[in-house]
Amino acid sequence: MLNSKEHAIDQIVVLVVDDDQVFRNRICRAFQDRGCEAHDADSAEATLRLAASVSPDLVLLDLRMPGLNGLDLIPQIRQLDSTIAIIILTGYGSIPTAMQALKLGANHYLGKPADVDQIMAAYREIASGGAEKTTPAMVPSLARVEWEHIQRVLSDCSGNISQAAKLLGIHRRSLQRKLSKYPPTQ
Repeated sequence: MLNSKEHAIDQIVVLVVDDDQVFRNRICRAFQDRGCEAHDADSAEATLRLAASVSPDLVLLDLRMPGLNGLDLIPQIRQLDSTIAIIILTGYGSIPTAMQALKLGANHYLGKPADVDQIMAAYREIASGGAEKTTPAMVPSLARVEWEHIQRVLSDCSGNISQAAKLLGIHRRSLQRKLSKYPPTQ
């Protein structure tokens, strides 16, 4: 008989933590379609309450959220249960934040957009003992890092392009041209 931490890989309990409700719903549905039990949370308080009550096998944490961010939650989740696999998912990734997440206790780090198949592959690697404290598999291109930085600054400025351009030290029109392009894939 299997205990709560020895579910078959396809029947894991997943907790998806993200402030984007559409993303949470999409990921939860995709996990449920694969036979997993999926729960979602949009805040640190909800995350800790759910993690304590459902004892997830896997927690997907968004790096940037209002209030406590994903990095702040890692040690708190580890205190609840040190066997939970923690994967950081973020659209604002960088090598320093990946390293910090791994030092704090995350098992893996994936950049958005990551699909459920990539997440399940990372979880299988963690569950088999092969991904303990892995470093990011791919180094993003300079164009991708620039795009993510621009998005982060724009987000911090609540979408104000003039203010973001001033903080970035570039002309507003230059920023608008950069924003009109599609993000680099890598």
